[in-house]
Amino acid sequence: MARPRKFDEARAVDAAMRAFWTAGYEATSTEDLCEATGLGRSSVYNAFGSKHELFERALDRYIEERTAALIELLDGDGPARERLRTLLERTADTETGDPAGCLVVNAIVEMAPRDPQIAERIARDQERRLAALRAAIESGMRSGEIDAGKDARALAHFVVATVSGMRVAARGGADRATLSGIAETAMSAI
Repeated sequence: MARPRKFDEARAVDAAMRAFWTAGYEATSTEDLCEATGLGRSSVYNAFGSKHELFERALDRYIEERTAALIELLDGDGPARERLRTLLERTADTETGDPAGCLVVNAIVEMAPRDPQIAERIARDQERRLAALRAAIESGMRSGEIDAGKDARALAHFVVATVSGMRVAARGGADRATLSGIAETAMSAI
């Protein structure tokens, strides 16, 4: 009979997620994962199979949490422009206690070009995000808040690119004032 696990698997995945988010996939060693999760090397491999499988679980957790929050915001009540402004201002908030940047953006740059599994996960997530953004933008067009002559799909891509760029800028050390300025500039384009 197999021994029951004596650790909280969800907590371990969350800890690994933060380790990968902070340092990236390649720079996060097995020792870093052991330190972050509080697990021994054999426990990490027995529970998750490999570093890559643990990364996939961590990325899935990150995507689900972040995309669910984004969709909840964009599907919420209130004017579409205010929902978009809130999204951009949340992106500008550097005081969250989270590592700087974005695990998805990091994975797009570091892994997606050479890892089809990761690229496919990210593509599925991007489609969900784009659909939610496009729906919010189209609702703003119907209400007259956003110029109906603009292309909703192009604006959705613009918001995704802006958010990604803000995450990269934050990772590079941009402060909240700089990021808020980017958010304001984006809102003027919308």
